[in-house]
Amino acid sequence: MDSLAGIKLSFGCSLFVSLWVCVAAAHPHNCDNHLVSGLPQSAFSSSSALSASHSPSFAKLNRRDGAGGWSPVDSNKYQWLQIDLGERTEISALATQGRYGSSDWVTSYALMFSDTERNWKQYRQEDNTWAFHGNSNADSVVHYKLQYSVRARYLRFAPLEWNPNGRIGLRVEVYGCSYKSDVADFDGRSSLLYRFNQKSVSTVKDMISLKFKTFESDGVMLHGEGQRGDYITLELKESKLSLEINLGDTKLRAVNGHTSVILGSLLDDQHWHSITIERYNKQVNFTVDKHTQHFRTKGEFDYLDIDYELSFGGIPVPGKSVTYQMKNFHGCIENLYYNGVNIIDLAKRRKPQIHIMGNVSFSCSEAHSIPVTFMGPSSYLLLPSPAQMEGVTVGFQFRTWNTDGLLLHHELHGALAALHIHLADGR
Repeated sequence: MDSLAGIKLSFGCSLFVSLWVCVAAAHPHNCDNHLVSGLPQSAFSSSSALSASHSPSFAKLNRRDGAGGWSPVDSNKYQWLQIDLGERTEISALATQGRYGSSDWVTSYALMFSDTERNWKQYRQEDNTWAFHGNSNADSVVHYKLQYSVRARYLRFAPLEWNPNGRIGLRVEVYGCSYKSDVADFDGRSSLLYRFNQKSVSTVKDMISLKFKTFESDGVMLHGEGQRGDYITLELKESKLSLEINLGDTKLRAVNGHTSVILGSLLDDQHWHSITIERYNKQVNFTVDKHTQHFRTKGEFDYLDIDYELSFGGIPVPGKSVTYQMKNFHGCIENLYYNGVNIIDLAKRRKPQIHIMGNVSFSCSEAHSIPVTFMGPSSYLLLPSPAQMEGVTVGFQFRTWNTDGLLLHHELHGALAALHIHLADGR
């Protein structure tokens, strides 16, 4: 497709029952810069290194320094090679090699990514965790174009399989481009109010998009309402997203127009999740992380009538409908757009359309809680305890699909007893 001023235009179409709406989306023409080759040695780390000449800093593609690549002490599925890109970056492709002139290469690997170096997420494709095909010899290069780009600062290559006649050996390159975004951090008591130029705004179509991450399972992200009974609310409820919308009905304040849709699950994992809401008349596309639900609002009217303002991050103003006295959002929101308006950019520039309620900062603080995932029935976490400890205090939150399992075991010092917490039949 032809390019224009360095921008490539691609066209995506959304079907609203009998109506096609096509939107042109602009993407950077080039997002394939070499991200690893210019990094300093300090940007590389690993689970272990066979020797100083096998250190992770030698894991750059096509380099022959040291022993010609990274190799860990042991070749097993607990090894990893980590790269710090220095800042949050958009990653579009990967390339791998084995260790130069050796019988050491990786035939399959997983990709992990993180903004914090603590809370990791595995790359997924087709809604499944994804294993990348690696190399069949030490020196040929295998490229992989990601189906969905990843935005992260830290990457981990986790070998899954390797040459059975050798050991783990790896050299890598990562391709992508810089990633810029507008971020707002809400503390659970704050919000942004976007005030209209007139008393009321009536829209036949709306486009709302944003990304968010949080450790909290509940909180209002967006709310607007009108005196005639119209409203729109986007809220986290028990780690799922609820979209409630009412375009009104012939009877004032009637519940006939109320429509509620729930999408997603386990969204309080402190990873970024994307949301898009597209409405044209009664037809709505509600998308969370590439999963879309198409629905039609109830009631008789096509227009959404909102008075005075939209609130993002909560509902701070006394006097709003009692129905909507709900918990504010606690977490980060990124690239928040309402009908083409960049809400966070306006707030950062202190524009008069935006009123900041409470403490809203424009960088994303990291949560102090660190989650632990136990991948199988034989995995556990063992913590040392002082020999003369007289008591123990433990507090934690957990979630699981399993109905049975041991949560905690502690043998009490000096007594023939133990503290034992477990799930049995989901209780």
